[in-house]
Amino acid sequence: MMNLKKIYKKIKIIKKIALITGGNRGIGKQISLNIKKITYITITTTSKKKNSKKLNAYLEKRNIKNIITLTLNLKNNKIIENITKYIIKKISAPLIIINNAGITSDNIILKMTNQNWNKVINVNLNATYHIIKNFLPKMISSKWGRIINISSIIANTGNIGQANYAASKAGIIGLSKSLAIEVAKKGITVNVISPGFIKTSMTKYINDENIKMLIPINKFGKTKNIAYIVKLLISYNASYITGETININGGLYMK
Repeated sequence: MMNLKKIYKKIKIIKKIALITGGNRGIGKQISLNIKKITYITITTTSKKKNSKKLNAYLEKRNIKNIITLTLNLKNNKIIENITKYIIKKISAPLIIINNAGITSDNIILKMTNQNWNKVINVNLNATYHIIKNFLPKMISSKWGRIINISSIIANTGNIGQANYAASKAGIIGLSKSLAIEVAKKGITVNVISPGFIKTSMTKYINDENIKMLIPINKFGKTKNIAYIVKLLISYNASYITGETININGGLYMK
């Protein structure tokens, strides 16, 4: 006779395996640390080996053992495919996916090169599509899944010199809404978090005072503000929230 308790325990463990891209710093790192207590294993990816080593040293110093780091070049679809196969074989396909990694390569349209455009679209949008597609079958067969894609306020407002970035982040919103409809009956939710100005390495060169004057709350957000909402969206209690874009920007953009 099958041991139903063991089977149920295994199912619960699988449902608590999470993947976060771009987890070595800023928002991604905070998300990893914030959900580690509710996940069995958190797999966080970095773009370079030196970033993985740095993150591993940080985790070891704090005796955090359930976060695994992997190097993943999101510009290369073949590498994405190989890494996803490796994760499925060695660990298990994650049923919680947080597509957080993103890059910028700014220039006005007249001066933007095809390389500038394609690099940002590949990392920010195409990689999101490939990661979701590779892990989606396991979610469907498990009849449960949580997908959270990180967009940006720029997707809605636009910004000078960031047409490529704005297009990639707006594309994430469209992708997420369509996917949410497709998988809603499978117990899978798909949502977007769209941050405003958050204190990270990407915003450290921005003139604080000029921006603060435009933000009704009059300050930059913190990475923990984003991580808190991620933790909510991956919970069982958030099973009726899907296809939503949650704007976290201190009132700078209200929809």
